[in-house]
Amino acid sequence: MTQEQTGNTTSRTGPGTSRPRTLRGHAWRWAFRLAMAALILMLALRTYEETGVAHAQSNRTLRTTEATITKLTSHTTSGRDGGGQDGGSGEWTVTTTYTIELRIGDETKTANGVADDSANGLQEGQRVQAGLWHGRVVEVDGRDVWRGWHPGGWDMALFLLYPLITGYLIALALAAAARLAGRDGRVRLDRKERAASWAFGFLVALAASFALIGCAAFGNTIEYWPLAPLGAGTATALAGLSRTLHRARAVRAEDAPSGSAPVQT
Repeated sequence: MTQEQTGNTTSRTGPGTSRPRTLRGHAWRWAFRLAMAALILMLALRTYEETGVAHAQSNRTLRTTEATITKLTSHTTSGRDGGGQDGGSGEWTVTTTYTIELRIGDETKTANGVADDSANGLQEGQRVQAGLWHGRVVEVDGRDVWRGWHPGGWDMALFLLYPLITGYLIALALAAAARLAGRDGRVRLDRKERAASWAFGFLVALAASFALIGCAAFGNTIEYWPLAPLGAGTATALAGLSRTLHRARAVRAEDAPSGSAPVQT
């Protein structure tokens, strides 16, 4: 006598296939959430760092101390600026940056990517005044040597993944707001009903990002730039969600006197 094995009749899967797929799905979701949490933490730390440095420089609250330049290394790159077909019509540009090593007491600190203007006139062995923010070299003899946001390393990864991070944070904000609004049991919104608010907020965040890129092209940058598009997009999305909730509650209020059981949305 054999025992008949049946699969999942709803999903039409074979015997024993539903659980492995569910486990894989949960594993991918948790891996994605952990990756997003790491990216959000990195973006938050970089934003705090740049904002803190800018605030300390503007308020002249950097810790200053005497230092000695122990090593001054130049890095020169050259290439065409712009260019048309085959890159042959652009102007030839040469860019020089410096790495400055300082001895401060018994410690050696380094400033990387220092612009040519800021390093001009500095020499090895020279005694200087170093401005520090949380132990990091920000100024040398009053010259700004902080690299700031730059298209390289982890900053480049954050630039490229910023739309993904922004969209994810807006989605989290909408989910939390919808859950709080549904605690009274009057109305609940599913993901499809939140999609329009999310899409509009995400588009606003992208528009704000492009606007900031345009400003940066003319030399007008803000150190806390990640907060501006995210804040604008989240505020827009929450406003749209509020309108959706009001409409859903109005529909339920109209259906309640008719005696028909309203469907929760």
